[in-house]
Order: sequence, then C-alpha cells, then structure tokens
Amino acid sequence: MKARKHAFLFCLAMCTSALAGEFDHPWNDRNVPLIIDPYYDNPIDWERLSHEPRVVAIIHKSTIGTSSVDPKYFERKREAKSRGYLWGSYHWGTADDPVKQADYYLATIKPEADELIALDLEDASSTTLMTARDAPLFIARVKERTGRFPILYTNHSSAELISTDFRHSVFASTPLWYARFKGTVNNFPAGLWDTYTLWQFSSELNRQFAIPGTHSDMNVNVYNGSIEELKRRWPLTMEVR
Repeated sequence: MKARKHAFLFCLAMCTSALAGEFDHPWNDRNVPLIIDPYYDNPIDWERLSHEPRVVAIIHKSTIGTSSVDPKYFERKREAKSRGYLWGSYHWGTADDPVKQADYYLATIKPEADELIALDLEDASSTTLMTARDAPLFIARVKERTGRFPILYTNHSSAELISTDFRHSVFASTPLWYARFKGTVNNFPAGLWDTYTLWQFSSELNRQFAIPGTHSDMNVNVYNGSIEELKRRWPLTMEVR
C-alpha cells in the first residue's frame, strides 16, 4: 500500500511540475524556441535579429478580408527564407464571406508545403470581425483547398467560448495559437485543446521579452516543445487528404 501511495505522489509531483513549466514562463527555458509574428509596421533589423538563435521561425501577417495584403509580406518572406528561418503566414479574419476570404488568402499567398498557415480570429463574438460561427467555414475551405487545417490564433476569452460551444466542430483539428499576455496561466480553457501549440506571450500591449533587432511593439511567441521538435514538426499541420 505504501509503495502505491509513494508512486501516486511521485506521478502527481511530476505531472504538476510539467504543467507548471508549460504554463509558467516557458520562454525562460533556453531550449524553447521563439517565434515572432510581425506586420508591415514592425521594424526588423535582420542582422541584429540573427544574434538571437532561439528565433527560428517567423509568422507574418499576410491578408485581411477579401481585398488587402500586407505590403511587407513578400519582401520579408524572401529575406527570411534566404536567412534560413521557418516561414508562415496568417490571415486576419473579417466579417466578409469566410469562404471568399479563404480563397483570397490562398490565391494571394500561395503557401508552399513547408509554410505554416493560420487564421487570426481576434474576437470570436465580434460584430465587425470574423466570428466563431464563420471561422469553421474558412477552416473547412482551407482544408479543402490545401489538404491541411490552419493553425487557429485566438485570445483567452475566445478560446473559452470555442471550447464550450464548438467542441464538435472543425476547430478540434486546428492547433491552438494562444494569445495570453501573462507570465503564468493557471486557467487554460482545456476541453477542445489539451494545451497550446504556440503561445503569444509578449506584444506592444504587454512587453515581456526583448528580441534583438525589433522594437517594443513586436509580438513574441513560444512553441510548446524544443527547438529541434519545432523544426521537425513545422509547419505544424500535416496534409490530411
């Protein structure tokens, strides 16, 4: 009986420790990779950026709605890939037709197989942006056209809403890119997702981490794993035709 009790307590301690590391300042671990997600107005000094070897990937804002593209997207894509960075793009969802938005995103960006694709769902209950009811149509269209699901970027309250009301939907196939500007999270909205894949923890709203070659308005993310794991798993969604 004592042996069982000791084994249980050991397992509990190990699980609690792993959870704490996962949701407690993981960016302080030098083995955890960093990802920046800029848009055109975020300056980048590429030479200085190269001084931070943990930055291995860039996910750039690309398209908005059905008619707008970030003016720095293609220029920075060429520069980043020439320097060996993993590359990805995200679409900013608006209240326009979600299927047309998916078609515009894919036709404009033409993502390659080694590039991450993502949907930015800023507010799942918005009246002016894409909602949790429209996002599945965008996601399904991207999967239909590319054979893979996009990553889903969204904030804590939207993740809670989706986990509660949309558990049996295509959201279940989208890895979570979690926006939460805190050092420690003890109320992750588990249910639909067991954990995050990417965590945007620092931004112009709450600067927690300085990246060489960038200004204080740069968004910074961590991957839930090691640098080697990120490189091996990129672009984080597999073809599922």
